Amino acid sequence: MNTFKSTLLLVLLTVFLILIGARVGGRNGMVLAFILSGAFNFGTYFFSDKIALKMYNAQSVTREQLPRAYAAVERLTAKQGLPMPKIYVLPTESPNAFATGRNPQHASVAVTHGILQLLDDEELEGVLAHELGHVRNRDILTSSIAATLAGAITMVARMGYWASLFGGGGGRDRRGGGGLSGLLMIIVAPIAASLIQLWISRTREFEADATGAATTGNPYALARALQKLEDYSKRIPMQASPSNAHLFIVAPMLGSGGIGKLFSTHPPMKERIQRLIGRDHI
Repeated sequence: MNTFKSTLLLVLLTVFLILIGARVGGRNGMVLAFILSGAFNFGTYFFSDKIALKMYNAQSVTREQLPRAYAAVERLTAKQGLPMPKIYVLPTESPNAFATGRNPQHASVAVTHGILQLLDDEELEGVLAHELGHVRNRDILTSSIAATLAGAITMVARMGYWASLFGGGGGRDRRGGGGLSGLLMIIVAPIAASLIQLWISRTREFEADATGAATTGNPYALARALQKLEDYSKRIPMQASPSNAHLFIVAPMLGSGGIGKLFSTHPPMKERIQRLIGRDHI
């Protein structure tokens, strides 16, 4: 199913990118958008994990440096039949974690310094099982594709906006208010891309929660961890890019309700806990 989602998301966002290119630059814009989408797809597949890790200054750690996490991951990968991923630590006190990579053979799991200080062994194992759930469910590539192509669509929309201001985009735009058309494009295009990205993201969090809980056999530990992460992330917010905030187990940027819920990269925490233990709080 996640292989299908990856393919569907890739096709939808690529087509949308080409349509934007055609709208702002005619046939030449469509060709350029197609070339860009191919380049982004190639880069996403082979280098998305390195880009995400570098963005957050993740440091690779050895078994000797982080025996607690290594021991937990070794137990969990043995249970799930997965290769051992690379393990990284992010130098921030905000508690969080994410998994990235194009497939189980090229996966990485990153945890923040803050999460290592906050969670006990059972809770940390629950979080790591959740992240390995993303690896097992093969949705880490889906999230990477969404992040990269959503960013590409935003970039092309901005290019179209500035082109319309300076007379680009074809004669019809010059006669009919290209500036307004470009402004609408710069607003609508990223929103449309984000809605597709968030639809995928919210689904995958529930799936990873369920996979992690089934692997450890202890859904309460994961529920406790999620509750702690939700509470402490509000106290120590993490600075993250909107294009890849969905990678983390807890959203780095928390909405304040209302329309903010529409653009939240994660389901409500109470709903995630409810699905794990049958009630929405510990």
